[in-house]
Amino acid sequence: YRRQLAEKLRRKELPLEVRYHVFVDPPGPKIGNGGSTLHVLRCLEDLYGDKWTSFIVLLIHSGGYSQRLPNASALGKIFTALPFGDPIYQMLELKLAMYIDFPSRMKPGILITCSDDIELYSTGATETVTFDKPGFTALAHPSDLTVGTTHGVFVLDPSSFSGKGELKYTSCHRFLHKPDVETMRRHGAVCVRGSCSQLSASGDHSGSETGSECVYTDSIFYMDHSIAKQLLAFYKQMGTLCCEIDAYGDFLQALGPGATQDYTKNNSNVTKEEPRLVEVRQKLYSLLKGTALNVIVLNNSQFYHIGTTQEYLFHFTSDSKLKFELNLLSVAFSIFSDKTQAVDQSASVMQSILEPGCSVGPGSVIEYSRIGPEVSVGRNSIISGSDISLRADIPSDCFLSSLSIKINDEVKYVSMVFSVEDDLKKSVKVLSDIRSLQFFRVGLLECLELWGVKVSDQLFSGENTRLGLWTARIFPVCSTLRESVRMSLKMLSSVQHMSAFKLNGFKLLSVEEMLAYKDVEDMLKFRKQIYDEVHLQREEKSQI
Repeated sequence: YRRQLAEKLRRKELPLEVRYHVFVDPPGPKIGNGGSTLHVLRCLEDLYGDKWTSFIVLLIHSGGYSQRLPNASALGKIFTALPFGDPIYQMLELKLAMYIDFPSRMKPGILITCSDDIELYSTGATETVTFDKPGFTALAHPSDLTVGTTHGVFVLDPSSFSGKGELKYTSCHRFLHKPDVETMRRHGAVCVRGSCSQLSASGDHSGSETGSECVYTDSIFYMDHSIAKQLLAFYKQMGTLCCEIDAYGDFLQALGPGATQDYTKNNSNVTKEEPRLVEVRQKLYSLLKGTALNVIVLNNSQFYHIGTTQEYLFHFTSDSKLKFELNLLSVAFSIFSDKTQAVDQSASVMQSILEPGCSVGPGSVIEYSRIGPEVSVGRNSIISGSDISLRADIPSDCFLSSLSIKINDEVKYVSMVFSVEDDLKKSVKVLSDIRSLQFFRVGLLECLELWGVKVSDQLFSGENTRLGLWTARIFPVCSTLRESVRMSLKMLSSVQHMSAFKLNGFKLLSVEEMLAYKDVEDMLKFRKQIYDEVHLQREEKSQI
């Protein structure tokens, strides 16, 4: 993260008057984005003393391992490339552009956001989004009820909320975290469009006909420094956290006059059950109970999430509203010749070199890659950080991402290959259950047989309680980037044609291990080579 920030600042791609910090979670068990928020407050105080309470802080959570969009795993979701800009923008620049008006209308405090969401909104000419109230303030977006089941939902105070107009300030009676539809109805969170919003047809998720039902869902939120100081005092008192705290679920559910502590015993959204979780949540509830949750309702707005392969492909390659609203391009900052290539109009190509003769199918995304003249990419595929020079037919629905790694001070290369539909988060606890795991629509056991890989305790990395595609040691380590791509494509071909391709003699790594051994320097060097080539070609063309 620090390397990438330094490079952006060197190129003057970010505001230079801002202080940028990267804070790493403390070692030990996962503490969730809520725990990370508390840790950041501690780091700011350590760095700046009491001065930190006069700062306006944008806190962007990195978002974990990115198992549902693994091309963002190695270098971070906040550095996900976007198909516009020259040179291309990444998620960080878009975040700063979206929030550019906020600091001048904010009292000192912390604005909290994620790395993989985009909030677009329109307000009237005289309306502004202002964060100046004590306590917490959150943005709210009208969404279909199904969207509400995977987000936070606000139960708005009916006495202070009419629903008319593009922007409304109101208060929240209660916050529901990932509720089912019946819970939304029971608590009075469901509104009717038209009476509760004047929504333009700007959202992929919204049925948005007047008269259809909607709920108001969360995105970013702000807390003032009096709250931040209370939370920091709580963190110091706790010593070390031993469980996952959710900044949304555990902070916001304690707020508003209708809050109850029922949620403190619900562990459905926690990756690992920790014995002290309920106790920590109850302490947080006692601390925050009675604090106001102010809500800025943006009726003409849309929240977009780009955290999975399917969302990524949909927003970048289909006729999505996001593509229209941000004017996303088919080809951004790439070397590409119209005359000699068959690149479908719905494909998305970012900072890549496509040689004459290659073809890219509809709905596919190519980023930071070199594609040779005899390479065809099927539909609905993702190619990231790869160098494919020799003849290759990459099938549809293929996910291919290459990483540089360093083992014993030597740079090596590994390419992971999957189906874009494979579930990398799915895991089983015992070897006998791995028959339920699928690789490119084929049982993993069959694939292992084709590759000559034995099923044993050594097959999976990490704690042997999470056996899945993320921890399976199946990807060969190679001495060149091109060779690693070639080997992984051969593995895939053997599965598709049910023909043996033995991996004997190769050191095999899991995705988990690839990330542990990643060589950031070398991956950024490869991206810079492509950047320099594209930049040089632009300069040469401009001189003709």
